[in-house]
Amino acid sequence: QVQLVESGGGLVQAGGSVRLSCAASGRTFSNTAMGWFRQAPGKEREFVAVISWRGGTTFYADSVKGRFTISRDNAKNTVYLQMNSLKPEDTAVYYCAASQGSGSWYYGTSYDYWGQGTQVTVTS
Repeated sequence: QVQLVESGGGLVQAGGSVRLSCAASGRTFSNTAMGWFRQAPGKEREFVAVISWRGGTTFYADSVKGRFTISRDNAKNTVYLQMNSLKPEDTAVYYCAASQGSGSWYYGTSYDYWGQGTQVTVTS
């Protein structure tokens, strides 16, 4: 079992920046890809970004490419999402998730563990 706890969300003005953190504990963090998803009110959960176990591979949703950066520190069992140039449409609950199996990283069904989420609200 892996427990994931997100932090760093809050209220920010458009154009601002926020860094989310996701701390993992419990079962080994190794060989685990880590992803970020988000869900806005009235919308389906959507993929934001993912990073491979060693950090050498990252993918981003087109909507955040060039603005968001995912990274990880395996020594601290923590993954980060640096969000810059925020827009009101980035407002959502952000979830981190861990994938230890196969399947496309773009789909939530490929992830085995989820955090409780952290709210990010971007005001115009």
